[in-house]
Order: sequence, then structure tokens, then C-alpha cells
Amino acid sequence: MEFQTFPNEIVFFDLETNVPNKTGQHFHILEFGAIIVCPRTLEEVESFTTLIQPKDLSVASLRSSRSDGITRDKVADAPSFEDVAEKIYGLLNGRIWAGHNIRRFDCVRIKEAFAEIGKAAPEPSGIIDSLGLLSDKFGKRAGNMKMASLAAYFGLGVQKHRSLDDVRMNLEVLKHCATVLFLESTLPNQLEGKWQSSSKIMTRSRSSYQTAQRAMPYSKGSLGKMTQNVKNLLSKAQGNQALQSLIKHSHSLLR
Repeated sequence: MEFQTFPNEIVFFDLETNVPNKTGQHFHILEFGAIIVCPRTLEEVESFTTLIQPKDLSVASLRSSRSDGITRDKVADAPSFEDVAEKIYGLLNGRIWAGHNIRRFDCVRIKEAFAEIGKAAPEPSGIIDSLGLLSDKFGKRAGNMKMASLAAYFGLGVQKHRSLDDVRMNLEVLKHCATVLFLESTLPNQLEGKWQSSSKIMTRSRSSYQTAQRAMPYSKGSLGKMTQNVKNLLSKAQGNQALQSLIKHSHSLLR
């Protein structure tokens, strides 16, 4: 079957797998989730998620520490990867792949899963790995670069470690980061001067009008270097349609 490709569309995807705890044990995909977003507006236009039954059910945990976690019972009646491979191929092939740490994990697992069933794996037209991108451009102001930490930094809730929820959270994190970087690049002198003058900022409660202090999540003097990184990012983004989409979305939020 021939599949139409969409080289300018972005597909955010995420895999949930078992955690190998024995020597020689491999990763097995237990859930796949993806959203396709419009490259001009970054609005979600299509979504898909499915649990996946591994060939060896014993690799799935009997219980989960999370209330909505993936357990052996949940995947026992799920389709196999081969059953949903065609759908996954159609979603991924020829699009820009986006996700958090996908270069080292999700991309590798997808290729392994297709190889296991003897079928050609989908190929991306480009890759946006938010872990590498944000580590380089946003810095560690949110602490470590885990999705849970970034989401907490922006008040986006708790990461559920379910594929569809996580990809939607990933997109929102990128939107927030892009907006912050846009603001910093737009008013570097004003923002840099104010933020470097104190390690705390003053916020006013709308309900009680009481002034409170909140510690800045990054150290003094770091913003100058960050501003230069932002300028470099904006310069490079002129020829990168995917990055340009993120910046245009940030600009639209400020109107």
C-alpha cells in the first residue's frame, strides 16, 4: 500500500514501554500515542492512541504505581504491534517527528518494532527533539530537562506517563518555552536589567493584593548568555520551517 506523505506536517508521538529489569531483556512497546499539528498554527488536527499487547505478556507489570498506569490486564486484550503497524506507519512516515528524547529512545524503539515484524520502518522528513532543543536554547532554568519538571515549571500539571497525554503536554511545553524565548529576544535590555537586579521577583495576588516573593529558577547573570543563544536560535530559524512555526505561534500569543 502506498502512503501519501506530508513533509511539512509535524507529528508529536510518544511510546510507553516496559522497563527491562533482567539481563538480556528488551524494551517492548505497550502504548503508542500521536497528534498531528498544523505547522502554521500548531493546532492539533488529528490524534491516535492505542495500547499494544507485547508478545510476552510477562514484560508488563501486574500493578502500576500510577492510578492510570499501564498494567498486564490492560494490554492483555490490546492489539499486537503488527495489528496497528500500518496505522502507525501512515501517521509517522514522511512527516516531521517531534517529541521529548525521541532521538535516543522513541525513534529507536519504532525501528526495532517494525524490524521485528519484518516490515520497513517509517522515515521522518525531519526531527524535533525537544530534549536537545530546550537543553541548548532554554537552559536548565526549570531544573533537569525531564518533561515532568518542565511541565511543573510552567504549571501545566503532573505528567501522566500515558502516550497521548504526554505528547499534548510536550506541545504545550514547547509553546511556553518559545513564548519565553521570544519575550527575552524582544526586550533583552529591559528584561535582563530587571531580572539580574534581584534573585527574587515580586508578584501581586489578585484576590488579597498582598505582595509575595518567588525565587527565580535560574541564577543571576545567566540571562545574558541565554539572550545571545536566543538570538542565534532566531537567526537559524529563518531557514527552519518547524522552528519558525514555534516562534510565529509565540508571536500570536502576544497580540
